[in-house]
Amino acid sequence: MSGAAATNAASGAAQRAPNASLTDWIAVIAGALGALIASLDISIVNSALPQIQGEIGASGTEGTWIGTGYLVSEVVMIPLSAWLSRVFGLRTLLLLCGGLFTLFSMVCGGAHDLPTLIIGRVGQGFFGGALIPTAQTIVRTRLPQHQMPIGMTIFGLIVLLGPLLGPLIGGWMTDTMSWRWCFFINVPVAAALFTLLLFGLPHQKSRLDQLIRADWLGIAGMTLGLSCLTVVLEEGQRDHWFESSSIVVMTIVSIAGFIMLGVAQATAKQPFIKLRLMLNKSYASVILLVVVTGMVLYGILYVLPQFLAQIAGYNASQSGRILAVSGVPAILMMPLLPLILGKAPLKPMVLLGLFCFAASCFVDISLTANTSGDQFVLSQLLRGLGQILAMMPLNQASVGSVSREDTADAAGLFNMARNLGGSLGLALLGVFIDRRAATHFGVISQSVTQNSDLAQSRIAAQAAQFAQGGDLAAGQTQALMSLTRTIHQQAMIMTYSECFLVLGVALLALSPLVFILRPPPKGGAASSEMAH
Repeated sequence: MSGAAATNAASGAAQRAPNASLTDWIAVIAGALGALIASLDISIVNSALPQIQGEIGASGTEGTWIGTGYLVSEVVMIPLSAWLSRVFGLRTLLLLCGGLFTLFSMVCGGAHDLPTLIIGRVGQGFFGGALIPTAQTIVRTRLPQHQMPIGMTIFGLIVLLGPLLGPLIGGWMTDTMSWRWCFFINVPVAAALFTLLLFGLPHQKSRLDQLIRADWLGIAGMTLGLSCLTVVLEEGQRDHWFESSSIVVMTIVSIAGFIMLGVAQATAKQPFIKLRLMLNKSYASVILLVVVTGMVLYGILYVLPQFLAQIAGYNASQSGRILAVSGVPAILMMPLLPLILGKAPLKPMVLLGLFCFAASCFVDISLTANTSGDQFVLSQLLRGLGQILAMMPLNQASVGSVSREDTADAAGLFNMARNLGGSLGLALLGVFIDRRAATHFGVISQSVTQNSDLAQSRIAAQAAQFAQGGDLAAGQTQALMSLTRTIHQQAMIMTYSECFLVLGVALLALSPLVFILRPPPKGGAASSEMAH
């Protein structure tokens, strides 16, 4: 009886907890605004990539660096955010990162060549990487328990929809103004962010002495390992892999970085990231699933705009509207998510999400030159449904797989894993597209020149049409150029279809890992960790 009375008393105390003040909500809105610009900038350039690449003279594969540079640097920053907030104080860290994020946004907007744009994107990703996890920290520390679902719903909606709405906003800005406004728009938003931060968050004393005791070996190792690995994946195909001395050097540096990280994990008193959590098979399965899901998500956000621009002839805003369709299920389901996540069993829900995600890829494996944006609506709706059904429960499962004291580290690794999957996916997809497009182009070209009477007849007919002025040689040259463009188009269509097939198969191949997942604990722990 006394235990029940104590429980009731505790419950009553929780119910009597005062609502968050206006200052608290200003802080929450500030965190949400920071998370919004950081998550939008992950994909805001995707629908504008063809225009950007054309203006700065970058190839399709080089263009993947515009997204990869952002993701890789963000991956490095995410696990450092909690430690840096203790070193500098939360408000100081957010003001510093928000200011530098804005500065690098201006560098991107003013770029006239690919290296400058990549430098700007790397800076954006690094300093923007602190804005998302710190927004979650603000929600958890400034709101009372009974208002936590509201704050987490706001946060969850932003980080899920940001990458989806980015192409829509970026496409509209590219078509109505310039792709440079995809970056300049961050300046007024950052001004509002700074104002809210100064009013909503108190100043905290810096603890710069922690810089001396930091796990610098681990930080340096992770930075070198991840960044050089991505360079190898990104440039290996063009440089013929290990025939290139630069690729060999980058590979060696990457391996050395991961060795440094391993040594730091074994020797540091307080490693900046607890990789030992990966020894937990349930948690490791969550991370593997999140990495592959990130690869598929960001891979699609790259491939689909490329197809719509190159094959269907869509402009940036039209491509953005198609990509934004996948956000509809998230918007419709968000009010119901707390109830669904609390009642629905974990494993069937994640499996259903993965199957919907995979099905969305398989719907798009029969692309043709006549495929238009309307034919992607079904796959985009399935994709949005699959993402929200899989990612939100996986986030809870990551928390349920570890002890309470490891919850923050588990959440950091989870966030890092999704973005790492995205950067690896973009790099590997660039290699895949290069190889398969070249293979298909070679096979079709050989068939046309050697075996196709129809192709020869078409060349003759087009040559006669182009030679209406009497220059038959010039007409034949134009006819051959037209045929080459057609062959290239068909090669790319086949390659994009294969991209969707590979991404769908990857999801299905890892779906058995769902059966290893451990459901999250009952109560507030899981819900409080629901995040990006």
